[in-house]
Amino acid sequence: MDELQPPRRGGPPWRSGARSRTAAGLPWVSTAVLLVFVMVGTGFAEEGQGRRPLDLAARLLLLVAVGVLLLRRRRPVVAVATTCAATLVHLAAGYPYGPVFVAVAVGCFSAIVTGHREAAWWSLGGLWAGHVLVSHWLYRWLPPDGDRAAPWTQQGFITAWVVAVVAAAELLRVRREQWAAARAEREAAERRRADEERLRMARELHDVLAHSVSVINVQAGVGLALLDSDPEQARTALTTIKGASKEALDEVRQVLANLRTPGDAPTSPAPGLDRLPELVEQAAAAGLTVTVGSEGDPAAVRPGAGLAAFRIVQEALTNVVRHSGSRTAEVHIGYGSGRLRLRIDDAGPATGGDAGGSGNGLVGMRERAAALGGTMEAGPRPDGGFRVLAELPFTGPDRDRRPPEPPEETT
Repeated sequence: MDELQPPRRGGPPWRSGARSRTAAGLPWVSTAVLLVFVMVGTGFAEEGQGRRPLDLAARLLLLVAVGVLLLRRRRPVVAVATTCAATLVHLAAGYPYGPVFVAVAVGCFSAIVTGHREAAWWSLGGLWAGHVLVSHWLYRWLPPDGDRAAPWTQQGFITAWVVAVVAAAELLRVRREQWAAARAEREAAERRRADEERLRMARELHDVLAHSVSVINVQAGVGLALLDSDPEQARTALTTIKGASKEALDEVRQVLANLRTPGDAPTSPAPGLDRLPELVEQAAAAGLTVTVGSEGDPAAVRPGAGLAAFRIVQEALTNVVRHSGSRTAEVHIGYGSGRLRLRIDDAGPATGGDAGGSGNGLVGMRERAAALGGTMEAGPRPDGGFRVLAELPFTGPDRDRRPPEPPEETT
């Protein structure tokens, strides 16, 4: 019953080749083996039964009962019904019992596991009922002459056999459904991991580019405004643009390299709060004065929490540069009670219609905090400024670790 096995990946090439050839056509090999077994086995089984000897008609009935199983994949209902009918005719004609019941079991299994349960039950039930009629009532008018009613113990054995076949087929059907559900769940989990990885990459690229482009935009405006009146200050702005763009390109290359070669380690460590002075320098180059204060011991911060904290501060300062009329900002970092607390304030007022930003930046900050089991709030202060508050757990999941790679498929 090689066609009843669930599909598997990998394995020896000769086995995969055999499966592909069988799947492409009809199950010739297993059906031929079963036909030989039934023909030879029935010849041995007829001895001592006192029934009609096997003749050409009997052989043809056995050939039909087994040969129709070639269609058990494409036409399982036809296969099981024809097998049961040919077997019943074989027994009603007075021919000996034998391994033809194995063909009935194969047809029943194929129908049940492919979803045609009622057809299998009706066919098998019809065979059982027909056998009861033949062996306990119609035997008087059927060959062989002088036949007597079959003992009820024999009928009990056949009934137990029918129940066992149905139960085993149903068990196999349930197991196949469980395998299919588990395979679908694994595929869905792989898709979710891929989606989460793409979202992480997109968030990283947004945070890097939003901050660097904002600095570049501000410095480009300064350079254009001072190009004629103060060339030295314009040169400083251009130098800042060059440094910001180089840093952005380096980080983008690192993110894309991790995306293209997921098996390799990053070429540089993920940024953390130890790189906060670089943010302060970049903000100063954009005309923003940042005051940083901290309390507590930062040694317990894991890389995932450090990266999220760095990106939140980066995005908050970017929003100050882009959306606030204030040229000052305050960053306070608190370590303690197993949590990292961030507070970023600016005095305002907001320029344009957005205070603190209204695009994907705030959404990205909330997603970073939520991914670690933390919280993030942002909103205007009563005095007209804007405040970002975030709390991240020290022991949250390390989100900058890459998920395990799926096994390579065998070609």
